[in-house]
Amino acid sequence: MRINLPTWLTLFRVLLLPVMVIVYYLPFRGANLTAALVFVLAAFTDWLDGYLARRLNLTSAFGAFLDPVADKLMVAVTLFLLVQSHPGGWQGILMAVTASVIVGREISVSALREWMAQIGARSKVKVAFLGKLKTATQMVALVVLLLQHDAETLRLYHIGEALLVIAGVLTIWSGLDYLRAAWPSLRGDSDSDEVKKSEKNTVQGG
Repeated sequence: MRINLPTWLTLFRVLLLPVMVIVYYLPFRGANLTAALVFVLAAFTDWLDGYLARRLNLTSAFGAFLDPVADKLMVAVTLFLLVQSHPGGWQGILMAVTASVIVGREISVSALREWMAQIGARSKVKVAFLGKLKTATQMVALVVLLLQHDAETLRLYHIGEALLVIAGVLTIWSGLDYLRAAWPSLRGDSDSDEVKKSEKNTVQGG
């Protein structure tokens, strides 16, 4: 298997995750800034690999599989770090619940897309504007939270918390939107062409 440039960038993004974790916990001045910069670099490679894949027509099955996995790992690992180091109280509970909602939604939507792809209806759950808005809000929130997690003043940290809660609301909203689009197929309507096609392929393949 030949790995193209966009896929190498995706692999680089995955390799940046343990670097961010190590830096996050190292006891040196500016660790929070360094961890935030590593996260920003990873987020930039997310945009860059997609841009190069489209612009240079460098697509591959492995790259298409790895890219969303890398994205979800990046978000999940960062959320775990922030929840673990967050102070207790109701704010800590809110952070943990929001992180759980975001990670749970990502797992659920990934499973939904995989199933819809199996029945030839993946286009019904393609990324919409709401999903992109959720991702942008989430990325900004995570950068702010990484940058401010051990700062003397928590003003920006509280802004990051608020943005993350907004991202959590958008996460639920966009997840329900994906579910609504896929519901006819999930319900197994007798007139669903996708389900009929899937059942036919299953019988022929069995």
